[in-house]
Amino acid sequence: MENFSFSLLNPDSEIPYHLLLLADETKEAIDQYIFKSAIYLLHNGIENIAVMVLCKISETELEIKNVAVTESYRSKGIGSILMNKAKEIAKKGHYKTLTVGTSDTGFQQIRFYKKNGFIKTGIRKDFFTENYPLPIYENGLQMRDMVLLTHHLAE
Repeated sequence: MENFSFSLLNPDSEIPYHLLLLADETKEAIDQYIFKSAIYLLHNGIENIAVMVLCKISETELEIKNVAVTESYRSKGIGSILMNKAKEIAKKGHYKTLTVGTSDTGFQQIRFYKKNGFIKTGIRKDFFTENYPLPIYENGLQMRDMVLLTHHLAE
C-alpha cells in the first residue's frame, strides 16, 4: 500500500471542486454546504486522490456531505480508509452519530456504507428532484429520494 497523507484543508486554500464534482452534480449544490464544512484531502505524495467533507449538524451528529475518490484509485480500499478517518474524527469530536445521505439509485454506494457499518435510518423524499434544476440519472434511473444512513459511534 502506498504512503498516503490525510489532512484538513486550510480555510484559505482553494476548494478542490474537481474532486468534489466526482460525487456531487453541480458547484451550486456543493456551495450549499462547503462553506460550513471541514474539507479533508487524501494525498499520495504527488496529487490529491480523494476528498471528504464533514459538516457538524448538531452537538451529537456529524454528517458526511461528500466523499470522492479519483477514478484510478477506486476499488482499492480508499473509501474505507476515508470512512475510518470520518469515524475517528467523529469520536474525537464526541459525536454520537455519523450520518450520510446518498441517492436511492446509488446501489453501490448504499452497499459500501452498509459494509462500513452504516444502517439505513431514513429517506428524504424528493430531495434530488427538488434540489437540482435538471433530472439526474444513475444506473439508468432518475434520482429522486435521498437514503439516509447512520453509523452509531461507540462510547
